[in-house]
Amino acid sequence: MLRRKPKIAPPREGTRRVVADRLHSAAIRLLRRLRAQDRAAGIGPAQLSALSVLVFGGPCSLKQLAEAEQVRPPTMSRIAAGLRRAGLVRAEAVGADRRKLRLVPTAKGIQVMQQGRRRRVQQLARALRTFPENKVRRLGHAAETIFELVRRL
Repeated sequence: MLRRKPKIAPPREGTRRVVADRLHSAAIRLLRRLRAQDRAAGIGPAQLSALSVLVFGGPCSLKQLAEAEQVRPPTMSRIAAGLRRAGLVRAEAVGADRRKLRLVPTAKGIQVMQQGRRRRVQQLARALRTFPENKVRRLGHAAETIFELVRRL
């Protein structure tokens, strides 16, 4: 006799809200814990965040960077000026119009971001060593699902 798989009811809207709330809380807590590693970079969180956009997303204009960071252009001008003074980014002309500039991470800026990422990943990897293999695999699948979710936002 063949056994039928039980039908699983689709999640109710209330369930989706509960999952969304838990996911939101977990993401914030995870980022806060990992952000402690960023102190070693020697620059503030706003500069680090802007530098991250440039290193991992590629060079862009001040306006694009302000939009990505959800700040006003004058605020981004101050952040970018600090990054330039620290030698972490440089401004380069776009084409023949010398007035149009884009911000480009320097080798030093790239190194700062790579070292920071390495510290955060190492902290996560240490914590994952305390989990059984099946939970690590589940977290890997969950990470892929989160990437899919991000693409839909």
